[in-house]
Amino acid sequence: MKFVHVLTCFAIALGFCDAASAQSTRIPVVAAENFYGDVVRQLGGDYVQVTSILSNPDDDPHLFEASPKTARALQHAALIVYNGADYDPWMDKLLGASKGNTKRTVIVAAQLVDKKSGDNPHLWYDPKTMPTVARAVSEYLVKTDPSHKSDYDARLATFLDALKAIDTRVSTLKSHYKGVPVTATEPVFGYMADAIGFERCNEHFQLAAMNETEPSAADIAAFEKDLRERRVHVLIYNSQATGPMTRRMLAIAKEAHVPSISVTETLPAGKTFQQWQLLQLNNLADALQGWQSK
Repeated sequence: MKFVHVLTCFAIALGFCDAASAQSTRIPVVAAENFYGDVVRQLGGDYVQVTSILSNPDDDPHLFEASPKTARALQHAALIVYNGADYDPWMDKLLGASKGNTKRTVIVAAQLVDKKSGDNPHLWYDPKTMPTVARAVSEYLVKTDPSHKSDYDARLATFLDALKAIDTRVSTLKSHYKGVPVTATEPVFGYMADAIGFERCNEHFQLAAMNETEPSAADIAAFEKDLRERRVHVLIYNSQATGPMTRRMLAIAKEAHVPSISVTETLPAGKTFQQWQLLQLNNLADALQGWQSK
């Protein structure tokens, strides 16, 4: 019996069998981004083993390069979750190169919410995205490990209930600030800004930054004018991609007493997805109140 157990574990390690089929082994999951990984952990608890590829909030996700270690993790994953919509194009290449694992399931957030190449890829800032992703992940877990269905169902209900705090905060902000003009260095926060009902300014500038191209002189001038004349109530910037142009706009905003808040593309250490989103929304509320006090 001991010999059989050793062979079973060896086969699982090599990816020759589905890890979920062994009751003593957790379901191996790879998430391209750590906020999706956090959601899987909340839904799967001790029954999942999650590896997140993008996990450092101090790194610029746009500069990420896949490594052999990343490819190995994908090779042995039973479930893979990634963003799509060209946010993590390296995932398609890695999955194409690791076709040996035919039993794996792939969940792509963009496909679940009908987003495609060319759309704003920062889907996790849309309040509708995570409930949809969570339901898809939970459905997979129940199908793969039906003996723990009651636990998975309870965890999904708890997660969805926790998201209500975000919806409530968005609704409150919308009731006070719908139509208020705001600006940003990138469209990272775009979906959330739309959910609140902001008037989003300088979108051409933001798209250029997202696509890593130079904004036009006219777009730069318009951005600076909005800040200097306090036509916008807050400047939202991506603290993981603070190049010279972002630092320039932050300096102008500070001189003009336009509040600024940072948002990130990666979940900060020690935070759940819900805590992260609420923290940023609370910072936004403080910044908007700060503009009014000037």
